[in-house]
Amino acid sequence: MLRKLALINFYNKEVTKMWRDSEQVLDSIFLSYNKILKRLHSLGITTKHGKEITHMDLRKAVDVMLKKHPTCIWRSEKIRSRKYLVLIEGYEWLKRVYFQKEKSLIDADVDFFETRIKLYEDFLKVEHNENWWNEYMDVKQLCKYFNRKDITVRKAIKKMCDSGLREYKFLINNKVVISKEGVEWICKNVFKQKYLELLEKHKMELTEKYIKAGYIYDHFFWRN
Repeated sequence: MLRKLALINFYNKEVTKMWRDSEQVLDSIFLSYNKILKRLHSLGITTKHGKEITHMDLRKAVDVMLKKHPTCIWRSEKIRSRKYLVLIEGYEWLKRVYFQKEKSLIDADVDFFETRIKLYEDFLKVEHNENWWNEYMDVKQLCKYFNRKDITVRKAIKKMCDSGLREYKFLINNKVVISKEGVEWICKNVFKQKYLELLEKHKMELTEKYIKAGYIYDHFFWRN
């Protein structure tokens, strides 16, 4: 009888251990809202007003995350009233971008994607490539590229020149033309949303390579 009880106890411990191990593996891929809150609280991360992050605060943050980065697929679909799940990469965005207090949201967002791209490149052993600015552009072309008005683009050009980069500006056939280096500077320092879009697109291209290499990304294991 004692031997039977010992075997049952051993079996229960092994099952519990297997369950915990599997939960740890899944927690390295995606998290529920409650687990995200628990992690944020344990790290002492608060709202911008120093208050404890609530479930409502988190839902608002996730809505912003999905609106800003819909292509990243950082949240699972909700089916049959089950709970949403957020990829660990999405959790990192919430922690390092939305709930941080040191930088503006756009600057923190850019830093986040630059860091993620570097991590993917190192992991996949691919060279860094920002071959996005290859042409000189006049003001009209810049307006179209950045989706900005003429006066806004000219102010950006003035800011570039005032920063000591007047050599990026040319006058060709009575038209103001900006070199590819100047377009890059304006993109990274003035119209940062455009730069962020380029970063996100490149990040997802690397993510596709990551998935094709056999690694798990937007897989929620039918949890919903």
